[in-house]
Amino acid sequence: MRTIFPAVVLVVGTVLVPAPAEAQAPHAAKIPRVGYLSPVSRAAGVHTTDAFRDGLAGLGYVDGKNIAIEARFAEGKFDRVPELTRELMALNVDVIAVLGAVTVRGVQKAARDVPVVFAVVVDPVADGLVTQLEHPGANTTGVTTFDPQQPAKQLELLKKVLPRLERVAFIGDQGVSEALMNASEGAARALGIRSQRLRLSGPTADLEKIFAAVRQEHADAVVALEEPAIGANAEKIAALALKYRIPAVYSPLRAEAGFLFAYGTSLTDGMRGMASYIDKILKGAKPGDLPVQALRNYELTVNLKTSRALGIEVPAEVLKRANHVIQ
Repeated sequence: MRTIFPAVVLVVGTVLVPAPAEAQAPHAAKIPRVGYLSPVSRAAGVHTTDAFRDGLAGLGYVDGKNIAIEARFAEGKFDRVPELTRELMALNVDVIAVLGAVTVRGVQKAARDVPVVFAVVVDPVADGLVTQLEHPGANTTGVTTFDPQQPAKQLELLKKVLPRLERVAFIGDQGVSEALMNASEGAARALGIRSQRLRLSGPTADLEKIFAAVRQEHADAVVALEEPAIGANAEKIAALALKYRIPAVYSPLRAEAGFLFAYGTSLTDGMRGMASYIDKILKGAKPGDLPVQALRNYELTVNLKTSRALGIEVPAEVLKRANHVIQ
C-alpha cells in the first residue's frame, strides 16, 4: 500500500499542471476597424454603403472576418456629426470614410489624429477640406466624382428629351456650399435656359411647398442636385414630380427612385476609389501624401415607366447612350 499511494498522488498532480503549449497560445491578430459616416439615413444611403463594402471586398476585406466596418448615419442632421465621430473614435477606428463636404468638416474637427478619406465632394480645395489636390497634407484625402461640365451635360441631355425646355427648377440643400448650385445655374444661362433656385432645409423639408413654387414659376423640369438633403428625400421628390407631371432628373445615386432619368459621374466608382485609399492607409500610407483622385466615368439610367406616365417619348439616341433602362 505504501508503494501505490504516492504513485496515485503523482498522477493526479500531473493532470492538474497546465500543459506548456496552452500557456503559450498565440494571440489573435488585430482586425483593423474602419469608420463609415454618411450624412443621410441608412435606408437612403444603402446604395453607396453597399458600393463601399463591395469596393473593400474586391480588395480582399470581408466585414467581420478580416476587417470591422463601423457605420454611422446622421439622418440629414449635420449637428450630429461630432457626436457620431466621437462614437467612432471611442471604438478606436484606424480610419474614417466620410461622404459629403459638410460631414468631412465636422469629422475633421472632432478627429484630428485619425486618417479621413472622403467621397461625394464637389471641390475639396474650395470647401477647405485639403490645401491642394496633389498633396492634400494633414490627415485627409479622398476622391471626387464631380466634373465641372456635368451640369451642362445633364441639361443638354434634358433638352434632347424636352426640346421645348425653357425653364428649369434646381432643388438643392441649403446646408451645403453654393458650388454645385452656382455651376448648375451657370450651365443653364449658357444654354439660354432660365433657372429657379430652391433649397431644402434638411431631411424633413416641406416638399409640397417646394413643388408649389415650381408650379408657380411654370418650370418645365426639375433637376435635383447631388446633395445630402436631396438624397434623403429622393423618393418623395420623384413621387411629387410625377404627381404634378413635372419631368425630374437626378444623379445615378438613386436612379431607380422614379426620376425620368439619372445622369452623372459614377458614384460606384467613387466608393471603390475611397475603398482603395482605405486599403493603402491600412497598409501604412499617409493620407496627406495620397493625391485627391478625380473619377469621371458617366452613367445614364432612363426610366421608361416614368416617361410613359408623363407622356414623354425618349429619343432613340438617348436610349442608345443609356447604361441602364428601367422598363
